[in-house]
Amino acid sequence: MSNQTASWVPLSVLTLCLSLSGCGLHWPWRHQGPAAPQPVHELSIDGTATILQFWDRNTLLLDLTALSGKGEASLQAVHGWPVRLEFKVQPGSIRQLEVQAAQRTVFEVPAAGKPLVLKLAPGVYVPDTPQLTIRWSAAGGLAH
Repeated sequence: MSNQTASWVPLSVLTLCLSLSGCGLHWPWRHQGPAAPQPVHELSIDGTATILQFWDRNTLLLDLTALSGKGEASLQAVHGWPVRLEFKVQPGSIRQLEVQAAQRTVFEVPAAGKPLVLKLAPGVYVPDTPQLTIRWSAAGGLAH
C-alpha cells in the first residue's frame, strides 16, 4: 500500500465515524409523538358527568369514556353548533347511548373492546336546536 492510500484510509474512516455520530442526534424514532389534543369548551354541559371536549379536525369529539352506569346530560351550544359531533365511548362501561335533538338516535355499545368513536348522523341536530340531550345506560332498554 502506498503512503497516499495509507493516509487516505484513516481520514475516510474518521469522516465516516463523525458523520454517523452526527446522525445519531436525528434518528427518526427519537422524535416524540404528536402532542395530546387540548380540551376545548364549545358546548355547555348540564349534568353531573365529566365530559371532555376535543376537536378532531372539524368534528367536535365528546369523550364519554369516563361514564358508567346510567345518566343524562344536556348540551347547549356556546358559540353555535359544530358541523359534526362524535362520541368516544368505552365498551363495557355503557351499553347504550341515546342522543335526542331534532331527531333521536340510539347507539348500541359492545360489551367489550377498545374505545370506539360513534359519529352522529347529519340532521340529528340543526343550527337552531336549543339543546341536545344524551342519555346512557349500562343495560339495554333506555326509556323513550
